[in-house]
Amino acid sequence: MKLPSLLTGLLLATKALGDAAPEYDFIPRERHPGRSPSGRDITTAGLLKSRRGSLSHTQRIEYINAVQCLAQKQSVSPKADFPGACNHYDDFVAQHIKSAPHVHFSGLFYPFHRYFIHLYETALRNECGYKGAQPYWDWTLAWQDPVHSTIFDGSPTSLGGNGEFIPDAPPTKVTAFGLELNVPHASGGGCVQSGPFHEGTWTVNLGPATLNSSTNPGPNGLGYNPRCLTRDISTVYAANTRPTKVRYQLEHCGDDFECFGTLTEDLNGTHTGGHCTWGGDPGYDPYASPGDPVFWLHHAQVDRLWTIWQALNPKVRAKQTYGTETAFNCEAISPPLPFYFALHNACCSELV
Repeated sequence: MKLPSLLTGLLLATKALGDAAPEYDFIPRERHPGRSPSGRDITTAGLLKSRRGSLSHTQRIEYINAVQCLAQKQSVSPKADFPGACNHYDDFVAQHIKSAPHVHFSGLFYPFHRYFIHLYETALRNECGYKGAQPYWDWTLAWQDPVHSTIFDGSPTSLGGNGEFIPDAPPTKVTAFGLELNVPHASGGGCVQSGPFHEGTWTVNLGPATLNSSTNPGPNGLGYNPRCLTRDISTVYAANTRPTKVRYQLEHCGDDFECFGTLTEDLNGTHTGGHCTWGGDPGYDPYASPGDPVFWLHHAQVDRLWTIWQALNPKVRAKQTYGTETAFNCEAISPPLPFYFALHNACCSELV
């Protein structure tokens, strides 16, 4: 099985590193072959400097409408396995919760999330009439001031603003995969108050599974737990997505995929940096974080960087895999449930 709609455009275009942010950082994906038209190998600098544009006002509204449409569709997940899933958007959140111990800090991190994005994009298209590709959030364009980026500025074409500021809020403790991360309170912490996913418009039904701030009535965060979407935008963690950090990630490991993946998932790396840039519940939760629609743009960018890394030496890197299918190669983890909304369960060889 090929995944053309997923691979279409993960290598697109951003402005040169260090340049001022463009009008939009909501960027559509397009296919990039990994080589220039002249046949010369593409360099890291060349890939990161190229830019073909960003989503228009109308395109962003169309994308947001499709996301909201998915949350109006009926859930197809078995209630016995996913009791808190109330709609088809929740199906994706529930699948990520169930699969999380297998697809983080393991060899499945990149292939799983690539396929996961593909399934989500396919649902937006087939069930909600979306005509575009899943956009990505280029963190490097507004990392110094993410609150005012076009992703988080709270306008009707954003993905909603910051959470309401809660003074003197304690740190959030995240406990997952045998790790513990204490995230300091930043600039928000409460319910999102503006934009298309504000309080009263968007409901998070599943999770949390790993946060000390609240609990879920069901096992492993899969019970029904309706609440508002919260965010706590942090410039401290946004600094872990700065251009020099991304450049280092792409160049430091050479052809070593395991090294590249380890850098990505490091607690000071770009993956955690992006999640903790917007934060909140469920953003901080590595299990239930797809409950915030920003998740999909964040992981499209994570996947984009993998594709850029592959394109820098495709003969060696294009089909590389590494590692096992459990976090830190731990045993005694139950097998993940199948994708109930997938055409079939894909193999890693189909996703790299």
